[in-house]
Amino acid sequence: EVQLAESGGGLVQTGGSLRLSCTASGFTIEDYAIGWFRQAPGKPREAIGCISNYDDSTWYTDSAKGRFTITSDNAKNTMILQMNNLKPEDTAVYYCAADWLPDSRTGWKCNHDIITYNYWGRGAQVTVSS
Repeated sequence: EVQLAESGGGLVQTGGSLRLSCTASGFTIEDYAIGWFRQAPGKPREAIGCISNYDDSTWYTDSAKGRFTITSDNAKNTMILQMNNLKPEDTAVYYCAADWLPDSRTGWKCNHDIITYNYWGRGAQVTVSS
């Protein structure tokens, strides 16, 4: 059974850091791009960034650039979202998702379009207090 499981969420003060993990089971992440998304209360789900496990290329949304870093540990079948300098507006449920490569639109690069992703985790709550 294909599964993704996020862990590492929690409560942190403004300016703090959190490290989210996304562990895959039932498939090998080397064949996929992994995206990170978040959804705040009353808002649509949005892309934060993604990584292609084909060439380790990444993409980040403007709000994440310079603060968030996505990496993969293929040996552990795990992806990491390192979040630094967190702000209250980063409060949301964070999801990881997998997209089979090559992508129909972006090829071997990761695609940050939500509808592209085939498999989703259940999410992890991140709360940043002011």
